[in-house]
Amino acid sequence: MKWILLSFLIFNDNKIHFFWLKSSAKINLMKVRKDLYAKKIRRQYLVLILTLLFTLLTLIFGSLYFRFYRLELVKQAEAHTYDKYFVMITDNYKTDFWQSVYEGALEKARESDIYVDLLGMNLSRDYSCEELMKIATASKVDGIMVCADESSSMTALINDAVSNGIPVVTLYGDNTHSDRLSFVGISGYSVGKMYAKQIINIIKDARREKLLGEDGIEDTRKVQVAVLANADTKDAGQNIIISAIQDTISEENVTDAEFDVSIVTVDNTNAFSVEESIRDIFLNEDVPDVIVCLNELNTTCTYQAVVDFNKVGEVSVLGYYDSSEIVKAIDRGGVYATISIDTRQLGEYSVSALLDYYEFGNTSEYYLADVTLIDRSNVADFLKKEALDE
Repeated sequence: MKWILLSFLIFNDNKIHFFWLKSSAKINLMKVRKDLYAKKIRRQYLVLILTLLFTLLTLIFGSLYFRFYRLELVKQAEAHTYDKYFVMITDNYKTDFWQSVYEGALEKARESDIYVDLLGMNLSRDYSCEELMKIATASKVDGIMVCADESSSMTALINDAVSNGIPVVTLYGDNTHSDRLSFVGISGYSVGKMYAKQIINIIKDARREKLLGEDGIEDTRKVQVAVLANADTKDAGQNIIISAIQDTISEENVTDAEFDVSIVTVDNTNAFSVEESIRDIFLNEDVPDVIVCLNELNTTCTYQAVVDFNKVGEVSVLGYYDSSEIVKAIDRGGVYATISIDTRQLGEYSVSALLDYYEFGNTSEYYLADVTLIDRSNVADFLKKEALDE
C-alpha cells in the first residue's frame, strides 16, 4: 500500500501534492469534449459557408443562363421579319370581346406571315381611338382595322390614313362617309329582331299574368323597356338596333299600350362611370322591366346591379356577348338572354379584307359575322363547350 501511495507523490519545492487518478481522468474527459464541440462548430460553419457559396454560384450561373437564353430569343425574333404589319384599334382593348376579336385576327394573319398589333395594349397610358389613329398613320403601318363611329373627326382621320397609302377597314363600328375599304361587323337589324323577339316573349308573359291576376285585363300597366346607349358615340348601328326592336314588336301584334321603349344614355368615359350610370337607373322609383344592353361592359354592370338591388326575377336583362360571366348569369336566372357574336370571325374577316386588297386590288365592302341567341333553352350547351375549351 505504501509503494502504491508513493508512486503518486510529486516532490516540488519540498511540498507534497497528491493528484488522484480519478481527478486527472475527469480533466482529460472535459478537454476531449471541448475539442469535439469545437470541431463540431467548425464543421457547421464550414457547411454553412459551402451552402451560401453554392447558393450564390447557382444564382450567378442561373442569371447568366437566363440572360443568354433571352438574348437568343431576341435574336430569333429579330431574325424573323413579317411581310406586313397591321394594327387593330378599339375603344376598349381590355374586354374579353376585343381580346377574342384580336386572337382571331392574329391567327388569320400568321397564316400569311403578317403580324397584327392590338395598338394601345403595350403603351404607357390609355389613348383614344382618334389618338391611336394618328399614331398608326404616322408609323406608316400596312393596314388599319379600327372600331369607328360616324363622327367627322374619325372621317378625317380615316381619309388621312388612306391618302397616305394605308388601307383602312372599319371593324364593328362603321364610318360610312369615309374612304374606308370595308366594314366588318354584324347585322344590326338582325340583332334588333333577336332582342325584339325576347321582349315579345316577356310581354306575352306579362299579358298572361294579367289575365290570371285578380284585376284581369283591367291592369293596363305597360312593359317598360330601356335600351342602354353610349353617351359619346355617333354609332348608327345602335339606331338600327333600336329601330329594329320597335318595328319587330309592332309587327307581332303587340299594341303600343302594352310596351314603351326608351333610350337611356350611359356615360362610357370609363368603367366606373358606366357602373354609376347604370346604378342610377336602379335608384329611381320606376325601374324598367327590361334592360337591353348593347355591349359587354353594360351587360356585366347591369347584371351586377340587378343582383345588388335584389331585382333578380323582376328585371329582365337582355345582354350582349357570351363571356363566361354572362353565360353563367343566364344559367342562374340573372340574365334573360344574350347575343353571342362570333368574335374570332370578326377578326378573321378584317384581316381577309386587307389581304384581298393587297392581292386583288379590291375587296368586298361588307363582311358580316354570325350571331346566335343564348337563353335558358340552350345555355347548357354553351356551358359544356366552355368547360371543354378549358
